[in-house]
Amino acid sequence: MDGVIVKTTLQLITPGILFVFGLAFICAWLIEKKRNYLLLLAGACVLFALGAMSQILSLPPGAGPNAIVSGALYTSAVIAAVEGILVRSGKGLGPVIDLAILAGFVLLIAYFFYIDRRLIARVYVQNFGYGLLMLIAASRLTALARGPYVDRVLFWILLLFGLHFFPRTLLTVGFSAPIDRTAFGNSIFWQALQLSLAVLGVGLALAILAAAVSDMIDDLRRERDLDLLTGILNRRGFQERVSAHLRKYGPSRTALALCDIDNFKSINDTLGHDAGDDVLGEVGRMLRNASRKRDIVGRLGGEEFAVFLPDTDEQEAVDYAERLRIAIEQNSFAVLGGARQVTASFGVGALRPGDSWPSLYKRVDGRLYEAKRTGRNRTISHSLSSVSADAPVAGSALQEL
Repeated sequence: MDGVIVKTTLQLITPGILFVFGLAFICAWLIEKKRNYLLLLAGACVLFALGAMSQILSLPPGAGPNAIVSGALYTSAVIAAVEGILVRSGKGLGPVIDLAILAGFVLLIAYFFYIDRRLIARVYVQNFGYGLLMLIAASRLTALARGPYVDRVLFWILLLFGLHFFPRTLLTVGFSAPIDRTAFGNSIFWQALQLSLAVLGVGLALAILAAAVSDMIDDLRRERDLDLLTGILNRRGFQERVSAHLRKYGPSRTALALCDIDNFKSINDTLGHDAGDDVLGEVGRMLRNASRKRDIVGRLGGEEFAVFLPDTDEQEAVDYAERLRIAIEQNSFAVLGGARQVTASFGVGALRPGDSWPSLYKRVDGRLYEAKRTGRNRTISHSLSSVSADAPVAGSALQEL
């Protein structure tokens, strides 16, 4: 009798660990309630633990009801885990498909107990089915394998977890299941199943929890690096993103454009700071919309903005700045009610061989000052300058300095 108690207690260790992980996911969700996938993952841990306890403790009693209840709990747990992992990446299957999968599993388990009574069939339906669900999830998340380290770990553990169901089942149960409950509990299949769940299940739970914590940290970094008024990066965020880009890709074909709203102080003084904030927000929106995905856009402070332009030569950077300058000049800025026109000045430059980021920034900042000093509403680069249409130039808006 004591041996049975010890064996049962040892079998309950894995469900107990999963309960702990379920609580951890709930605590994580309480910290960041917008991440609903954490509730799915908490539910997966609790459901799987309940399924294991149902099977270990024979609750409900009776082979048929126990097989269906424990099978439904196990299946719900796997579906919740797969759905939670997919929802985190915006690729969830949806409740209709989830319920259809659950119903299919339960019907098959009931069929192979009450109609075609074959334990081996139930073993293969559940194990191969769960493995297939995880492999489907992994196939939808292949992008994670090229993402941050924590995402790569999550992907490979999920893939390994899904794959292991097939050889483990074939090698440990073969094509003939144990004839009774006692033999099944003592079988290599059951022992291998408990070991794999303890190792891979806990590993997957840890990987998902680490990914959730990583998501929260990324959100905190984004909030720290974001200028809330304009929706673009603040000075710190801009500098960090530029430094990271230069470390990864180097300075090849890289340009910088600095922008300063002309006479911004007079907007604040005459129309109020709310109007000034609206102008800043609108300019920030225009910069975001005009920039490519790989460009880095930031507000350096006050009314000064910066755009880091990878894979861009100087002429292309000048063209980009000119389009923005003209767009700002022609924008109506509804908040101003037509009371005044808003213009901006630009300084532009590109990295030269052997150049550094600080020297580029200093040079472009000098060109921005030059644009402000020589009349505003113009773009100046190290070899080219562009002035507004009403300035005293002939022909093209671009001219040699």
